[in-house]
Amino acid sequence: MSRLAATPEQIRATVLAMLAEAGDAAPPTAARFRRAVSVRKLRARLGGGDPATLSRALNAIEAEVVRAGLAELALPDLPEEIAEAMRALWQAAVAVQLDDVVRLKREARASVETANAAHTDAELRVELLRQELTETRAQLAARDTALAEARAGAAAEAARAEALAVRTGELETALATAHEQVRTSERAQAEAIASAQARYEGLSRQLLQETAHQREALAAERNQLASQLKFAERRIAGLEQERSRLETELAGERAARQTAAGEASALKAVNASQRAQLDELLRATLAAAAPPMQPGPAKSSTNAPAKEAAKAASKPATRTAPKRGSRA
Repeated sequence: MSRLAATPEQIRATVLAMLAEAGDAAPPTAARFRRAVSVRKLRARLGGGDPATLSRALNAIEAEVVRAGLAELALPDLPEEIAEAMRALWQAAVAVQLDDVVRLKREARASVETANAAHTDAELRVELLRQELTETRAQLAARDTALAEARAGAAAEAARAEALAVRTGELETALATAHEQVRTSERAQAEAIASAQARYEGLSRQLLQETAHQREALAAERNQLASQLKFAERRIAGLEQERSRLETELAGERAARQTAAGEASALKAVNASQRAQLDELLRATLAAAAPPMQPGPAKSSTNAPAKEAAKAASKPATRTAPKRGSRA
């Protein structure tokens, strides 16, 4: 649980509220105070806090509350002046006693802390002295060991010097033999280098000849590829021209088709307009030539010439439309 920082005023208000909730009418004593209020209950009521801080604040509030309760203690069967004097005397005695107790506790706590600090310092010093003694003993043992090793090493070095003297003579003899072997190997190496150089010169001439043949072959192949490339370029140019011509023809065909479609649409519009005009003319003619109302058989004979005239008028319009479309 996280520790919440509560102010002394909040702690005091919470403790007084817990005492009021306990409902004890008797003057508060230390036992009653501890039964009603504890560090655990106070910490739970505040929602957290440092137990040590809460304990110190609770001790101070307990001393104050208990002192106030003892000051309010009733003294029966005594005059008021005597009771007041005894309360004052009792309050002073309790205050002195509590102050002495607090002072003694504080002094005892300080003495204990001082003693603990001194004991801790003494233990640290003893431990440091023990470590220094152990280190000193280890250093002395290491020095004795190093001295013994140095003496043994000096004796071994003397024996080794004698062995090295003997070994030096053997090495001088081996060195003279090695010099002779080096001279022999140098002569053999010079002969091998001369032979390798002659072989290298022959291989170099052969490589130059092969390189010249390869260059000639590459030049011939390059010329052949160049001629093929020129032929391909001419072929591509012809194909490009053919494509341009075909694209031009296709564009002309598309334009002619669009023109024909436009003329056909115009002819359709003209034909529809002429038909509408003919219908209007026919209706006007029929309306002007219509006789007065007669019986049914006479009416049919009168409309026959009008229908024939309308058919004759519509024939020229229907014949002209295909001719214009064929021109498109």
